[in-house]
Amino acid sequence: MDGSIFVDNNVFGELSQKFIKNNAINPAAFEKYSVKRGLRNPDGTGVMVGLTKICNVEGYYIDDGEKIPKEGRLIYRGVDLYDFVNGCTTDNRFGYEELAFLLMFGELPTQSELDNFCGLLALNRELPFDFVEDVIMRAPSPNIMNKMGSSVTALYAYDPNPDDISVENVLRQSIQLIAQLPSIMSYAYQVKRRYFYRKSMYIHPVKPTQRTAEVVLNSIRSNRKFTDSEAKLLDLCLIIHADHGGGNNSTFTTRCVTSTGTDTYSAIGAGIGSLKGFRHGGANIKVSEMVQDITENVRDITDEDEVSEYLRKIVRKEAGDGSGLIYGMGHAIYTLSDPRARLLKQHAKQLAEEKGMLAEWQLLDTIERRAPQIFCEEKNQTKQICANVDLYSGLVYRTLGIPEDLYTPMFAIARVAGWCAHRLEELATSAKIMRPAYKSLSRHQEYKMLAERVMES
Repeated sequence: MDGSIFVDNNVFGELSQKFIKNNAINPAAFEKYSVKRGLRNPDGTGVMVGLTKICNVEGYYIDDGEKIPKEGRLIYRGVDLYDFVNGCTTDNRFGYEELAFLLMFGELPTQSELDNFCGLLALNRELPFDFVEDVIMRAPSPNIMNKMGSSVTALYAYDPNPDDISVENVLRQSIQLIAQLPSIMSYAYQVKRRYFYRKSMYIHPVKPTQRTAEVVLNSIRSNRKFTDSEAKLLDLCLIIHADHGGGNNSTFTTRCVTSTGTDTYSAIGAGIGSLKGFRHGGANIKVSEMVQDITENVRDITDEDEVSEYLRKIVRKEAGDGSGLIYGMGHAIYTLSDPRARLLKQHAKQLAEEKGMLAEWQLLDTIERRAPQIFCEEKNQTKQICANVDLYSGLVYRTLGIPEDLYTPMFAIARVAGWCAHRLEELATSAKIMRPAYKSLSRHQEYKMLAERVMES
């Protein structure tokens, strides 16, 4: 049937109205039945649904039943993020691969263990024969995250032992995915450039000995040139995005799907689908769009008062995308500070100066400093909010010449290490499928024979 018939008859519009009429739920019902929307408690804390040894996120403490804000901490397997980053910086070495080892195995690797682990990643960088042509090139996608997700699930067909969920086999699959996801992203982007942007593709051979950050820059730059400081900054991005506890949506999704006993490719593909959403990994795109909107509508972005007035309009839904949100501000757990945002802000400033982008860094700094007070005054609330990682990640990517199409995919490349670690932990520590309850509010209705049914006007 020709699709234009549906458009002309507004079939989907009418069906939408029918759906809305029969599916509305009074918000008061959630309170009546003590349903914790978003799996959040009334005080904003998360509902406890599991135990993990992999990662801890701290942004407040509870004293006498009261939620008290504190400086944010991100702790990987007991190691504070700041300590890990400082250690890598002091030795001037890449850290993402070391962190992936720590997340999956529970302890920092020795030099020989790290060398062997990096060697395993190097051996698994190449995608299966004909995979690029058959899976990625034959069906170009306008969204790289969708293509990454479908490509990951397609790898199932290339695995000689895809359904074995033993620790040994899932470890093999995990290392393969950590190694190959950057290549999948790069190929998907090049195909999009050719098919949707009508630009030339540049596909470079993989250098197996390169670290993940170097592999990415080597694959997305036409001349394959980059400095060591650029690669180390991208490595920092990978480190701070590698995991964020079991409760973030994409990791919870991965663990939930894992609990069914399904294969690794299905579980990680589900995580990618979750991360794509603008309320999760896709939030960095929203920050980029907001910055562009402010730049176009504020006469002087270095004038803090002008910027502040425009932020007030955004909160009042008089400007921006109409959501009333200042993207990049606020977090479910962090209150006084997000350690990831602090690290990115600190390292991004120098490169922004070198690239002539200091004005944008200053704009983000203004947003970070002024937004909490504006929210407090406009919303009449006292809740503590701080800049989150998304506020500065887009600027870092821009200074590195990474196109906006790859902002969220870059998040996925980093987070796959955390997903794999949590999948392994779920398999090793739980033997139950996740099955939360929903309260049914449906009303009884009598069945009518088809001939007796009359459409309501």
